[in-house]
Amino acid sequence: MKQFFRNWSLPITMLLGIAMYAVVHALQLPIEAKNAMQKGISVVQPLLIFAMLYLSFCKVDFKQLKWAPWHGWLLLIQVGVFALLALMLRYLPHNNVFLIIECWLACVVCPTATASVVIVEKLGGKTGSLLMYCILANLTVAFVVPVFIPLFTTHSEYGFWDTFKGILAQVGPVLTVPLVLARLTNRFLPALKTKLASYKDLAFYLWMVALALAMATASRAFMNTQIDTITLLGIMVVSLASCLLHFYIGRRIGRRYDDSISAGQALGQKNTIFVIWLSYTFMDPICAIAGGFYSIWHNSVNSWQLYKQQQN
Repeated sequence: MKQFFRNWSLPITMLLGIAMYAVVHALQLPIEAKNAMQKGISVVQPLLIFAMLYLSFCKVDFKQLKWAPWHGWLLLIQVGVFALLALMLRYLPHNNVFLIIECWLACVVCPTATASVVIVEKLGGKTGSLLMYCILANLTVAFVVPVFIPLFTTHSEYGFWDTFKGILAQVGPVLTVPLVLARLTNRFLPALKTKLASYKDLAFYLWMVALALAMATASRAFMNTQIDTITLLGIMVVSLASCLLHFYIGRRIGRRYDDSISAGQALGQKNTIFVIWLSYTFMDPICAIAGGFYSIWHNSVNSWQLYKQQQN
């Protein structure tokens, strides 16, 4: 039983998150209670991610935070495809096709999930090179989104610097604060670092709790959508295709530099919370559904990878 849970921990966690939403929905609680629960999740989730990242970063050798050739290739692909899609949307009429391509664009531009460090560690990849790409990807997104979003969005009231500062405020603290604290711990509190390192899978378990909450939130957004079935299927397909292509391309490029695991996660595992925030702030809010679907797909890929790792 224990081995079964280890092999299928992520699918079980995802189903648990969906079941949590189904139970709450079936109870028909007052809207005030549901809003309070959602507010509680919005507080607990960042705390879980913060603790998870801090534990993971404490294990990172900061001397390994160096530029790797695959960083440049992945950034070029991410920015290039995003720019092409933005230019395409500029000349398309606002219909269902426009919406589906906009969802694709959101999946492409989304930066690497900081939680990918946990998966790379479990898969035996190079956490230092992945963390470096996380930093580069988030900074790149903060610059390119304000340049290309105005080409097709109706939110013209947002200027470059407003958008830039908004993105940095969204992704910056989640990445930098745990990183700085971990660096200080490694430098000045080595005994604490050793103690934390002894809790081998604690960061992974914290991430599973955060994943269950994320799946509950994604289920809520999915059930409350008002779009037609064909468009919904289109968003589902484009998010799945985007996810699989990202993992494939990342691994293919990373293999050339003996770093396929880190490169695959760098391009494939996305910060889907960012997709949801970007959609509600600068794009069509329906694009947030693409973030929910993408979360299912990249965690399904992670589940398969961890399963294969357990078999070896």
